[in-house]
Amino acid sequence: MPSSFAQLARSSECHARTGRLATLHGHIETPVFMPVGTQATVKAMTPEDLKQIGAQIILGNTYHLYIRPGHELIRELGGLHRFMHWDRPILTDSGGFQIFSLNELASITEDGASFRSHLDGTKLFLSPEDAVAVQEALGSDIMMALDTCIPYPATRAEAARATALTNRWARRCRAAQTDTGQLLFGIVQGGLYPDLRLAALAELAETGFDGYALGGLSVGEPKEEMLAMLAACGHRMPADHARYLMGVGTPEDLVEGVMHGMDMFDCVMPTRNARNGMLFTSQGKLVIKNACFQKDAGPLDPLCTCYTCKNFSRAYLRHLFQSHEILASQLNSIHNLHYYNNLMAQMREAIRQDRFLAFRDEFYRLRGGQKPM
Repeated sequence: MPSSFAQLARSSECHARTGRLATLHGHIETPVFMPVGTQATVKAMTPEDLKQIGAQIILGNTYHLYIRPGHELIRELGGLHRFMHWDRPILTDSGGFQIFSLNELASITEDGASFRSHLDGTKLFLSPEDAVAVQEALGSDIMMALDTCIPYPATRAEAARATALTNRWARRCRAAQTDTGQLLFGIVQGGLYPDLRLAALAELAETGFDGYALGGLSVGEPKEEMLAMLAACGHRMPADHARYLMGVGTPEDLVEGVMHGMDMFDCVMPTRNARNGMLFTSQGKLVIKNACFQKDAGPLDPLCTCYTCKNFSRAYLRHLFQSHEILASQLNSIHNLHYYNNLMAQMREAIRQDRFLAFRDEFYRLRGGQKPM
């Protein structure tokens, strides 16, 4: 099938690359970070805030929107873009990870996932076909195939069974897809077993998807194990399709993911940490509640050009946070998401100039951290 993704530039020293992904609501320049708007909102951010920091695409979640307010209501009101006043691309996660997170409230069978609503305990069921139908009703630009997430740790036999089920579900998702113009990505599972992941990837590629995601990472495994999976699988994913590393992660994770050939990332970390007073800067993390910032008239990050850094001091931001003011969450979220978005823009430029490894060296030098091996 024709690919919606075009690779534009590639590092001569590693697998880092830039590209362009075409969707119904516009093109996305990669590598890209997707702010998480689980329930049709990126917490503490207006759509205008998101555009100001340069967000190209945001993420919503099938499970949460299926439960509340319901996909049929969103369809009736004109689709997710109109519902949340966002005219740029949206990716919807299939809900597999959320169902996995329910633990005793969910059971997985060949047919699909039976689970109870985390809101009121109502019995619900989601099949692969349902997952596609819900996402088509939402009208997202990129849909994800329903998968079954593998916990850490998992035996090889457990990982193999869950991976095989994910791939069978993926084929059902592809068969259920209708001609809406929406893209559908398959999810590569396999736990921490590289051969299982590569076999799963080959099977998904044979089925044929519009993009491919690495799922089931950042679920508690040691960082070096996640990086090993990236090194084993990232650059082996189809080069003519977008590659998505799901639920990851820290700024360091993004840099390492790009180095290994990944194109798309999402994580709640920048907004969740912002609400808890943890800010990301070019020099590393900053905890704004610390007493040393009480009289600090400087910006959060002297190298940052976001609205927060241009207008407010560390002392003021500390005051807002200590006073439990709502504005603290908003200003901190603007900064953290700007930092993430700017980091991706810097990486795109470094790849275009074929100096990605030099950029990576400088990134770790500024933060005073040691590069992963």
